[in-house]
Amino acid sequence: MGVANNITAVLNFVAFLCSVPIIATGIWLASKPDNECIQYFRWPIVIIGILILLVSLSGFLGAYWYKETLLAFYLCCMAILIVLLLILLVFAFVVTRSDGGYDVPGRGYRDYRLEGFSSWLRDHTVNSKNWAKIRACLAESDVCAKLNQNYFTADQFFSAHLSPLQSGCCKPPTVCGYTYMNPTVWTNPANPTADPDCYSWNNDQNQLCYNCNSCKAGLLGNLRKEWRKANIILIVAVVVLIWVYLIACSALRNAQTEDLFRRYKRGWV
Repeated sequence: MGVANNITAVLNFVAFLCSVPIIATGIWLASKPDNECIQYFRWPIVIIGILILLVSLSGFLGAYWYKETLLAFYLCCMAILIVLLLILLVFAFVVTRSDGGYDVPGRGYRDYRLEGFSSWLRDHTVNSKNWAKIRACLAESDVCAKLNQNYFTADQFFSAHLSPLQSGCCKPPTVCGYTYMNPTVWTNPANPTADPDCYSWNNDQNQLCYNCNSCKAGLLGNLRKEWRKANIILIVAVVVLIWVYLIACSALRNAQTEDLFRRYKRGWV
């Protein structure tokens, strides 16, 4: 089984390398302001990536030292982790399929409606039970403060490509017709009855539109945008992992068959 074990060791090293972008993607997601405020979205990918790293390492050691127990552990655990990663990918794709953003004439950014996002995200992420903590977390962040450092005129701001979170939380909905003073100070709404969020806007820098449905929608818009980017890397990684796993299974099965025939022949000699 020497050749098969060498092949399996190489394949496990490839799987080990695949865990690196998975962990990096998880850390990237966890570092985003919106994910910092939603605890249970922060670490699932990082945890799965670390588990893949450890399982790949066990498979590499099992192949290198000819330990069938470690190889069996590797095959079983890797199959479970690949299935979990596939479930996570499908789930993320389904819940982020709907987009609540819509274009605003004469603006570089988009506005966001909460109703445009999946019911699961609305019910489990920005419900009234969770929003108080999320709102406080967002208010303490520098998401909106950065706008005042980057945009100094109305033309600059109106042509800016704001993130969904900035668009939803740091300014009033465009339909309200507020007059721009600076990115986080707006006055004299021309159409205050156009949207309930028009009355929720407050120039207090600790409040802004953090109580608006548009802010909840912007948070979900950010999550959707980031998870869509992360899914690209995760899809590539899971395809490679499946390919590595299938080849490793085939190599081990062929090696065991050859070993069985070899023992059978010895018995007849």
